[in-house]
Amino acid sequence: MDATLTPPRPAAVAPPPATVHADALLDALRLAVATPGEHRLYRSGKLAGLFGPRAGATADAALTALADGYLETVRTQTLGKWLVEWVRVTPKGVEYVHGHDSPQAVLRELRNALGQTRAGVPVWMADARYSLDAVAARFDRHSAALLDRLDELTERVESALRRVDLAAAPRPDPTAGLVPWASDALTYLDRRTRAGAGGACPLGELFHALTLHTELTVSAYHSGLVRLHEARALTLSATSGLAGDVRTDAEYALPHGRELFAFARR
Repeated sequence: MDATLTPPRPAAVAPPPATVHADALLDALRLAVATPGEHRLYRSGKLAGLFGPRAGATADAALTALADGYLETVRTQTLGKWLVEWVRVTPKGVEYVHGHDSPQAVLRELRNALGQTRAGVPVWMADARYSLDAVAARFDRHSAALLDRLDELTERVESALRRVDLAAAPRPDPTAGLVPWASDALTYLDRRTRAGAGGACPLGELFHALTLHTELTVSAYHSGLVRLHEARALTLSATSGLAGDVRTDAEYALPHGRELFAFARR
């Protein structure tokens, strides 16, 4: 083909910074919810962390997570000239994951993926003029990647629909009228589970999730937990159920009989 008649190769389009920022924030909060405990705010070399480099959209996402209260700083550590921050997810962060990883969010992502694929067809056709052999190889790679992406989204949509069915099914509350904040506590535990949290919920985290009940004291909170436990609306336990878990927020631990409860689950 005459080089003078060959159209210019279309430039690749990078995702907008806002998309990178939102994806980095949601991915980090998903990881923090799924793995309870403290996390390094940033990755460093082979050391794991919730966010990538301390620059660009990922750094902005980390600042957003702290400023908006999705993560809270637990402690800091000075290593040479670097200040290492250790954080953990807050109830607000759990609610953010639940809201943005809901069935509607997954379906919107599927719609956007299909729209981007449709918009890319003219670019692919123009690029095909360069070499039929190269187009065939590229077509195979793109087709395989697209099928993998659609398979992944299909699994997430099916999982989201199952969560919708689970959420739609009413769950009886045997403590109605006995514990004023029981409904809010049980709803938070359900949302925490659907957001992908691993293990049982620390009692301190559950207490801070009941922000609407400003008059609630730790003593009244403990009394209500015992009622919910005895009514089998929730289960109290000494451990979270995860290997190597560490009991935190000791001031919220609940002594009951010979047990010292520190976690709750539905």
